[in-house]
Amino acid sequence: MRYIETLREGEKINEVYLCKNRQAAVTKAGKPYESLTLQDKTGTLDAKIWDPSSSGIEDFEKLDYINVVGDVTSFQGALQLNVKRVRRMREGEYDPKEYLPVSKYDADRMYEELLALISKVGNPFLRQLLDGFFGDAEFAAAFKFHSAAKTMHHGFVGGLLQHTLSVAKLCESFAGQYRILNHDLLVTAAVFHDVGKMREISRFPENDYTDEGQLLGHIVIGAQMLSERIAEIPDFPQKLANELLHCILAHHGELEYGSPKKPAIAEALALSFADNIDAKLEAMEEAFSGVPEGSTDWLGFNRSLETNIRRTSMEQ
Repeated sequence: MRYIETLREGEKINEVYLCKNRQAAVTKAGKPYESLTLQDKTGTLDAKIWDPSSSGIEDFEKLDYINVVGDVTSFQGALQLNVKRVRRMREGEYDPKEYLPVSKYDADRMYEELLALISKVGNPFLRQLLDGFFGDAEFAAAFKFHSAAKTMHHGFVGGLLQHTLSVAKLCESFAGQYRILNHDLLVTAAVFHDVGKMREISRFPENDYTDEGQLLGHIVIGAQMLSERIAEIPDFPQKLANELLHCILAHHGELEYGSPKKPAIAEALALSFADNIDAKLEAMEEAFSGVPEGSTDWLGFNRSLETNIRRTSMEQ
């Protein structure tokens, strides 16, 4: 298989890709064409069907796996595929794992690490809440597979688990360093902080915002999910519930970053820092993914980091 990241201008290809997006358009001359976004696990590729009525273009839909024949060209500095023929693939003719971006870490091992952190939570109410979610096999399977974002960071299969584990580990470290922090509350908030993304963003291969996600966002959705489960636990302390929900609602740190509340307790502040640390460092790691080792060329302005970036020099 020719992965998208290996394609070069001037090549002719005959490969299977996931059709991530399909949109009809019209040229300035009034001629209809179709714009596609093709995807495999290494990235995406812009593609154009300049003659949609051609007999070589078989019927297919967005999110279908398609065999495409075409020429790799370049447009405004980016690769583009000029599609000549398309055939919709049947189930069994492709391996979905080849077309979805996946975490570089093993999902089962990450989940075991997360469960180990949960096992250290001694508060019986918080522990019951955690076990109610993460002890459920169906929830666990969905959580392992979900992404943490559409594009910004951890936007891959297992991304939500990878991000959650990283944030929880940072928070456990914070709790060991600063006596002011309540370990059980902070770790529980870290484990739950992005749980609302399971309903904000659809599953792969779509991995796009749901209607609920567009209208409410993962912070509000997550708070709702926890509130519903807390109501089912007898005698769950109201003050503890409020503190946990506050951590969820404030975990983006600032109102302009989408938090309904700014952190008002130490655990919420610590969680917001841990979330930001992992998101920013993952965004930088992803930006460097296609840069050769040892290169210190500047990569230009990075929108999520709001600065020009480059790799650190390895010289001593």
